[in-house]
Amino acid sequence: MLRYAAIDIGSNAVRLLIADISKQDGKYKYKKNTLIRVPLRLGDDAFLDQYISEKKSADLVKTMTAFKNLMDVYHVSEYLACATSAMREARNGEDIVKLIKKEADVTLEIIEGQREANIIYANHIEEELDGNKNYLYIDVGGGSTELSVFVKGAPEASRSFNIGTIRMLDNQDKEETWDEMKDWVKEHTKAYKHLAGIGTGGNINKLFRMSDEKENAPLSLQKLNSMYNKLTSYSLKERINTLGLNPDRADVIIPACEIYLTLMKWTGIKQIYVPKVGMADGIIKLLIEEKLD
Repeated sequence: MLRYAAIDIGSNAVRLLIADISKQDGKYKYKKNTLIRVPLRLGDDAFLDQYISEKKSADLVKTMTAFKNLMDVYHVSEYLACATSAMREARNGEDIVKLIKKEADVTLEIIEGQREANIIYANHIEEELDGNKNYLYIDVGGGSTELSVFVKGAPEASRSFNIGTIRMLDNQDKEETWDEMKDWVKEHTKAYKHLAGIGTGGNINKLFRMSDEKENAPLSLQKLNSMYNKLTSYSLKERINTLGLNPDRADVIIPACEIYLTLMKWTGIKQIYVPKVGMADGIIKLLIEEKLD
């Protein structure tokens, strides 16, 4: 069995996805075998101090060592490890990359926003949807939001903005970045009526599960708005105890909702599709394209 692995070092959590690769009808497919998520919250250090503390660095090294051991046990033949917004902004990001190579023997790449967007779009979600429709693809992370406009199945424009859930919780999101995002999204979507949304990221996946919508059905703006109102009516403690949200999800889900709702209102999007994929899936797809296709 051919196995690939993706490591996604985000601003909120660090993920390892191990996938089994197989060939069906002349095409390579992958099946998720194991997914591990560790909520390290590197963004808290990176966005406030532009520096990742010794404690968080040590936790990251331990996590990478564990991931390397698991990849060895699973006989992973190819992997790609990518770090996004938090590591991009930390002054000691490159030092941590060297430390991880030395201590955990994992080669890590700090990627720019545009490459992050390209990896997320390697999922080619738009192929599964109506080819005659136009879509705004929204991926919300802890440190940044990646946007892409798809017209009749082809990407027209994409951009990464420094607006994310951890950044917002730490009050490190800037008004001018919001204005920039608004101008960009309005400029690139104004020609398209009846635009639909595609939403990826841990928070929108959780919101979709909480919505009780049918598999593959879109989430309406109305439904998302009422869920947002419900979530904000609970305290953080109640979101954890009453709604059963993980502590590292219960706070970020609110700003995530705000980002999706804001973008949907700016563009007149009434429905958003929520495929169960993210950065880690994009990395696996990219590995297949680079190594096999």
